[in-house]
Amino acid sequence: MTENWFIWALLSAVFAAFTAIFAKIGIAGVNSDLATLIRTVVIFVVLAGFIYWTGKWSNPFDLSPKTWIFLILSGLATGASWVCYFRALKMGDASKVAPVDKFSLVLVALFSVLFLKEHPSFREWCGIAMIGGGVVLLVLKI
Repeated sequence: MTENWFIWALLSAVFAAFTAIFAKIGIAGVNSDLATLIRTVVIFVVLAGFIYWTGKWSNPFDLSPKTWIFLILSGLATGASWVCYFRALKMGDASKVAPVDKFSLVLVALFSVLFLKEHPSFREWCGIAMIGGGVVLLVLKI
């Protein structure tokens, strides 16, 4: 079952694509920060229901301080990302904003080497470079 990560990652990409389309339509005539708040509330309700109905609830106060710190940092980064993403969608085309947002893939690769001591293969670096090159092509006005 080592391929399960790929299925979940692919589903993540599909849902992320729909996120951009639905958000672009949904933010018409609405402040992007309010739209982000509404989206966050929906996510909270859906996840709370999912955790409850699947019986996955456990006491969060049993988590280690290190886990709390990094989950809080992750939440802050996610919130900042969503605010920036919705503002960019408000101003630009979804077909341009979403791919530039995915430059995060290049940054994740670099940060994973620096902070997690991961070692992508040459083939993986080639793919990462192509993603970065695609973003550069979108931004350049040639």
